[in-house]
Amino acid sequence: MPNWFLGKIRYQQPIDDSNVGSRNEEFIKQKTVTEAYLVDAVSYTDAEGRLYQEIAANTPDFDITNISRMKLADVFHHEDGGDVWFKVKAMFITDDEKTGKQKKTPSVMLVNAETPKQAYERVELSLKTALDPFEITDVNTTKILEIFPYNEEEKRNLRPLSEVVEAAE
Repeated sequence: MPNWFLGKIRYQQPIDDSNVGSRNEEFIKQKTVTEAYLVDAVSYTDAEGRLYQEIAANTPDFDITNISRMKLADVFHHEDGGDVWFKVKAMFITDDEKTGKQKKTPSVMLVNAETPKQAYERVELSLKTALDPFEITDVNTTKILEIFPYNEEEKRNLRPLSEVVEAAE
């Protein structure tokens, strides 16, 4: 089961300003940009390392400002989907045998789509095979730009110390 961490980074981006004269060229105007990424990692430390690994190639001189755990039941990634990630909350309805009342259990999912309606439809289609009836209650836009799931190919080369020492000799 994936452990999802929401990581936020901050960096300075130059602003193209035609009003800057020739004698002020050394003072380039910059704006602060904050971006959010979702990472599948084992721990906060692993999430931080993966963020540096994934983002450093495209963004120079950035700081990680926050890493927090994000409880998600599932992430639905569609290749032909939009660039916007939506947080969708569904309530699964079950009957409590002891009290005889209906019990609603919330479940949060993430899906990429172009519109909230498309996000709703994609989650509804994905949950069609669920055994319990459900009701989608919320569809919200997130600021997540990209998701970095765990990839088996990126598995680190972990070997016993004895093998490393033998290879070095």
